[in-house]
Amino acid sequence: MEVLEHRAERDVPPARCTRRLRFVMLDPRQTREQESQMAEHGTRQTEGRGQRYDNVLDTIGDTPAIRINRLAPEHVTLYVKAEAFNPGGSVKDRLAVNIIEAAERAGTLRPGQTVVEATSGNTGIGLAMVCAQKGYPLVITMHDGFSVERRRLMRMFGAKVVLTPKAEGAVGMLRKAEALAKKNSWFLAHQFETAANADIHETTTAREILADFDGERLDYLVTGYGTGGTLTGLARVLRKERPGTKIVVAEPANAQLLASGETQGRREDGAPAHKHPAFEAHPIQGWTPDFIPFVLQEAVDSGFYDALLPVPGADGIAWARKLAAQEGIFCGISAGATFAAAIKTAETAEPGSVILCILPDTGERYLSTPLFEGIAEEMTEEEMEIAASV
Repeated sequence: MEVLEHRAERDVPPARCTRRLRFVMLDPRQTREQESQMAEHGTRQTEGRGQRYDNVLDTIGDTPAIRINRLAPEHVTLYVKAEAFNPGGSVKDRLAVNIIEAAERAGTLRPGQTVVEATSGNTGIGLAMVCAQKGYPLVITMHDGFSVERRRLMRMFGAKVVLTPKAEGAVGMLRKAEALAKKNSWFLAHQFETAANADIHETTTAREILADFDGERLDYLVTGYGTGGTLTGLARVLRKERPGTKIVVAEPANAQLLASGETQGRREDGAPAHKHPAFEAHPIQGWTPDFIPFVLQEAVDSGFYDALLPVPGADGIAWARKLAAQEGIFCGISAGATFAAAIKTAETAEPGSVILCILPDTGERYLSTPLFEGIAEEMTEEEMEIAASV
């Protein structure tokens, strides 16, 4: 197995340089030999990574691209990039570690200083993990409409969670974080505005995709958006190095902020001045806050996507359940919604097309949401019959 050291760099100031990754390139001949050996012996084999990690943060990234075998239409090849393989369980681990490390490099985050941020959950969980490892106190603001599991996960990492009224939406929890930061001289993470957000996807997520599809077709990339960092960072790279790859962006059917064409009012610092007029409450937690984030605005202004697809919340739930039951891939509602858009993209794709879909997180933080409605806690009649059969 050949191990290559790779540092992805941009023409940016030193304070915005990001993490160093190791990509593992498999020799196809060796892979075939391993498959042959597995078939001969019957038991899967692993050889280890050949490395040890200094801390949990060094395990962020290098998430797998997994082929969909039972749910994919026959005329296309469909892969998902499973961000649940990050140690904190979501794509937001990448953003979280880079916000903190970029601030450390710039000197804007002091040792022991409290970090505060507004989040729907995954960024908060990622920040809680990062702050726990690095020794920073963390305070999270989030409205009380998000799943209780998210609060408990953050508190498990040692964070404090301040709840705001659901009626005030994402803007309300953002204003609370800003007020706390100002009053207490805390470090505000600014996930919706910071350059550290898209930068980490440019230097990690995008590089991983290029490596995984090196020399191979990649006709479509499908993603949703929350802060917009994944979309913006990936598109910076793909537009230059894989210009033939079409980028498809999904958003809630009842909250089509981008498709509306209406601009977002902003303050001088890029933060939203008000809620976006096209926003309506939707069940796809982590997707589409009630404003267009400044990080996402770069993708809008630069024409970083080729198509917009609306996804009903019910479709996100349905496809997340199908991914679990038919592919063994456990993911959240936002992942199911992104996958729904990938299936829709496949309907009009040419035969032989290759599609990659970003799955942002895992499903355990959705236990109290509609994703698990109808999933029994007690034995069903069929299960009781099985139990009584012996």
